[in-house]
Amino acid sequence: MVVKKLTLENFRNYEHETFEFSEGLNILTGKNAQGKTNCAEAVFYLCTGAPLRIRHDRQLIRSGAEFARISAETEGRYGKVSLAAVIFETKRELYVNGNKLSRSVDFLGNMRSVFFSPGELRLIQDGPEERRRFLNLSISQTSRDYCTALVRYRRILDQRNNLLKEHDVSLIAETLPVWDEQLAQYAARIAVRRREFLSSLSVLAADIHAELTDGAEHLLLSPDREYRGEEGEVAERLLKELKGSRERDIRLGFTSVGPHRDDIRITIDGTDARGYASQGQARTAALSMKLAEVEIFRKLSGEPPVLVLDDVLSELDLPRRKKLLGHVAGVQCILTCTHAERVLSGAEGKKIRIQGGKIVRGTGV
Repeated sequence: MVVKKLTLENFRNYEHETFEFSEGLNILTGKNAQGKTNCAEAVFYLCTGAPLRIRHDRQLIRSGAEFARISAETEGRYGKVSLAAVIFETKRELYVNGNKLSRSVDFLGNMRSVFFSPGELRLIQDGPEERRRFLNLSISQTSRDYCTALVRYRRILDQRNNLLKEHDVSLIAETLPVWDEQLAQYAARIAVRRREFLSSLSVLAADIHAELTDGAEHLLLSPDREYRGEEGEVAERLLKELKGSRERDIRLGFTSVGPHRDDIRITIDGTDARGYASQGQARTAALSMKLAEVEIFRKLSGEPPVLVLDDVLSELDLPRRKKLLGHVAGVQCILTCTHAERVLSGAEGKKIRIQGGKIVRGTGV
């Protein structure tokens, strides 16, 4: 899968600009705060339908504009696909091949992307929510069924939590079993799919991490909770847990069990990476997970995703930089940096210079 052309209109600091990318390495260069990351974020948005660094889509609209539009022409193993997202203050519209979608879930999987930036250290160092978000975004790009289950699970979870805050005990006793049945079914689907994904991710990330560290460290990813058995068996056990936690949940006012509480355990040489890994160790572990994600996408879809590396190379030493660039071979990569010659270690690619939300044409990099 490759992005042939990307057009940004009133997106972040871009008024109107069109990028034409090569199938290999594309280098977005320029000083800080010129729009390199904004371009990279636009690619990610068209893959996931989710903003990268903010909570609300309206923050993507250029100051003074009424809407933002991101569009791309892509090409993959099944041919050409055009994608577009039009973002307004209170809504958005998504299009595939010019057809407006009625469901956001249908936008997923038309183009896949893996994004890595220095901010991805959150994946290692922050709380469980960051790692669940990683799982959800990654799995949703290859499984609309997972995304649908996740959306429905969240809706039912909200309903259950609202009910738990009610003061009418008879209403809770009458209604809670209905929500629990539905919640357990979708929870099981999510849990089993995460288990399968993490099983593959763990092996691949461990191998890549060993390569990046020359075998000096061992990375292990594992779920903090095991969901064994088929989906039906998992649903039965989760339903029993929901029943068993009802009194506690009523007292707390929220649902205390289920995949919305799960986490990934990350260890380096047997030590918890979240509490004890250095900045360098955390960066290498996060990078290993992202490169493993690339391989999973390649395996599941039959083609590699678009790899977006936002200001990453400057954070790595020369040996890791060269190994990372080796992994880029055969993958369309959109890479941002301030000084290309200093970090590329001789690697060649299409260079695009950005200044003030505009492509600077006809000059060297």
